[in-house]
Amino acid sequence: MKQSDVVRVGLLGLGTVGCGVVRLLEGHKDDLEKQTGQHIVITKVLVQDAKKGRGVHLSSEQITDDPAQVLNHPEIDVIVEVMGGIDPAREYILQAIANGKNVVTANKDLMALHGGEILSVAATKQCDVFYEASVAGGIPILRALVEGFSSDRITKMIGIVNGTTNYILTAMEQEGVMFEDALAQAQELGYAEADPTADIDGLDAARKMAILATLGFRIDMPLAGVEAKGIADITQEDVSFAHQLGYRIKLVGIAQRDQGKVEVSVQPVLLPLSHPLSSVDGVYNAVAVYGEAVGETMFYGPGAGGMPTATAVVSDLVTVVKNRRLGVNGRGTVGPYQKRILKSLDEIESKHFLRLHVTDEAGVLAQLTMLFASENISLETVLQLPYGENSAQIILITHRASRRQMDHVQNEIVALEAVQGIQSYYRVEGGREG
Repeated sequence: MKQSDVVRVGLLGLGTVGCGVVRLLEGHKDDLEKQTGQHIVITKVLVQDAKKGRGVHLSSEQITDDPAQVLNHPEIDVIVEVMGGIDPAREYILQAIANGKNVVTANKDLMALHGGEILSVAATKQCDVFYEASVAGGIPILRALVEGFSSDRITKMIGIVNGTTNYILTAMEQEGVMFEDALAQAQELGYAEADPTADIDGLDAARKMAILATLGFRIDMPLAGVEAKGIADITQEDVSFAHQLGYRIKLVGIAQRDQGKVEVSVQPVLLPLSHPLSSVDGVYNAVAVYGEAVGETMFYGPGAGGMPTATAVVSDLVTVVKNRRLGVNGRGTVGPYQKRILKSLDEIESKHFLRLHVTDEAGVLAQLTMLFASENISLETVLQLPYGENSAQIILITHRASRRQMDHVQNEIVALEAVQGIQSYYRVEGGREG
């Protein structure tokens, strides 16, 4: 085999995903060679402990704990980063690009925070940077946005992009357990980290939505521009009432563009039972993408796990190898070119769910109805139930209203003497006017 027919890979990290990459490159070697016309070889692998046993077969010459042996290796063509975290991953990737090496990464945190910088530097060096595995594991959503929708204009992306929170909410609904018990169960099964903050607070999903919005809308969408609310306050009562009214609660990422203005958020949302995302249970992910020409499309699959993520990484690697053979590395990247204009609170509209704790006395419902009417908000559903002695719960679902209207009406609601508190407040998507 000629030297030019060999592509040498430097692998940063040999955890679950890194081992998956090694297994795929070895197990699918013949298929990959036929697809690319190249022989892909792992030359060096960076690990923290070079003496630690691994679940894959690699020679001692391939393993190193010195990053320079990978990043500065003169024969390595592609760096695959699966070590995670911001630092030193950012430093390593920038150094690799400076050395003229193409990059594949699964690092959502890094790309959400520093993707613009990395892609800009890569463009000047004519290097590929691909990161399909950073969002929704094995689902090829990023390539679909960049290539599949290149002739269309995306108007909305809505999806379940965090498997941990989806598992917790599924357990709360199907098994009737409390949030804390569902979280403990997820940790026992390895679906949630010992410190699950990034998942349950919505930060992990927010990072992914920043990436999706950047690619889907061709804008520079910083993580700071993504409003994130997590699931820690969701109760069994919320889940039960939602189901009674024909909804399921899911942690949903929403990126929507209307008349050139965008909104990007992550929050618990009530979805109709008939909505495609409502049937996505456990650790699975799904993203619905709406285009002006194509209409609604749906992407569904495992959102995490070593092999699904490794599959996305190797898929990106194959693209790099094909580009290298054609001599077009770094030429296909198109940076953000649309101006980012965020919607105001007056322009963010949806239906809304509220659960109120009130004193059980005559006239309370009438007062609430008047408050909503004063803000020009009509009500789709009103339900009042006993809630202990001299107390009641009032559950409301509004027709479409702006965030500004809802903020005003909530301030007025809590000022009412008969209202003891707003127990829950969620956005409602889908269905009539949804």
